[in-house]
Amino acid sequence: MTETTVGRVQSPRIIRIGAGAALELADVLAQLGLSSPLIVTDKGLVALGHLARITDVLEAAGLPWGLFDEVTPDPTDACVDAGLRAVGAGNYDCIIGFGGGSPIDTAKAVSFMAVNPGHVRDYKAPAQIDRCGLPVIAIPTTGGTGSEMTRWCVITDTENPEKYNLSGLACVATAALIDWTFTTTLPARITADTAVDSLTHAIEAYVSRRAFPYTDGFALQAMPLIADHVRRAYADPEDQVAREALMQAASQAGMAFSNASVALVHGMSRPIGAHFHVAHGLSNAMLLPAVTAFSVDGACERYATCARVMGVASDTDSDTAACARLVEALRRLNADLAVPTPSSLGHKADTDMLVLMAKQALASGSPQNNPRVPTGAEIVKLYEIMWG
Repeated sequence: MTETTVGRVQSPRIIRIGAGAALELADVLAQLGLSSPLIVTDKGLVALGHLARITDVLEAAGLPWGLFDEVTPDPTDACVDAGLRAVGAGNYDCIIGFGGGSPIDTAKAVSFMAVNPGHVRDYKAPAQIDRCGLPVIAIPTTGGTGSEMTRWCVITDTENPEKYNLSGLACVATAALIDWTFTTTLPARITADTAVDSLTHAIEAYVSRRAFPYTDGFALQAMPLIADHVRRAYADPEDQVAREALMQAASQAGMAFSNASVALVHGMSRPIGAHFHVAHGLSNAMLLPAVTAFSVDGACERYATCARVMGVASDTDSDTAACARLVEALRRLNADLAVPTPSSLGHKADTDMLVLMAKQALASGSPQNNPRVPTGAEIVKLYEIMWG
């Protein structure tokens, strides 16, 4: 921990984790004195039948509920506005964010924008949003984003293509019900991308200039769980042990980066999503090996520890050797998980675009947490390397 001697931690008031945690929704609402939720989700989860698992619980308890199922991947300010209209049309006392990071982030933004004036872009980081709206109950269905545990959400602007962070007490869920059983229906691509997203959260939180011992503990627990289980879940979606491990790791990594922050990978990842609509976890995976190779000299001992807890280096390896093994392991993981490059997906970026993306990455603030803080030109070079 380098910037302050006081670690500052924010987390949900209620956390329930394990198979069947979502079935305790009515009990959690009763504990909080809540009885009329608006569910914020996407149509895919409705089609899969997952939504019925929680609405059945609400109906069995005699609790009325409303539905906003228009959340899109990389939710936009327009999506938030639509959610605001939905919450304003009913007599709701809480919001349930049900799904991956997109529905949970949308639920958070709808909650605080219901009581704060202006446009959602007015609150992008480094602003801190501490005026809270309706309580948010987060029920994640992917083992990656960790949004259920964090004080962050991410929204994409439709006026100027940009993904921006929103942060503060108003972005912390009131309760998190973390039930890994929802994840067994995830396709291999999403399984891989969300797991590497979690791994990125854990590594970046551990090497962040804002890391401190409390966050270190969560990060160090998450990394080996992901390294040991991601290939298993990728190969077999019904591997319950692997699914449970990845969901636990996602929440641990979420606690780590929520309070220690992320770094260069995330700063560079958001512009890729904003301009090319690449899924957040996938763009993180694309970047992680190259950014790690660039960054290791800035925190060699810490990156070496990452390598050792992930089982890709031993205690007898020097820190320098362990760092090299970490970079190689991340490249090998991408190969095993068939992570594409942007160019292989048909995305083209000229120099002007890369310079714009580098400026947006730096403006996000995340690169300043990196062990090695890059210049704009260095970010452009990293984009060129990962673009393939």
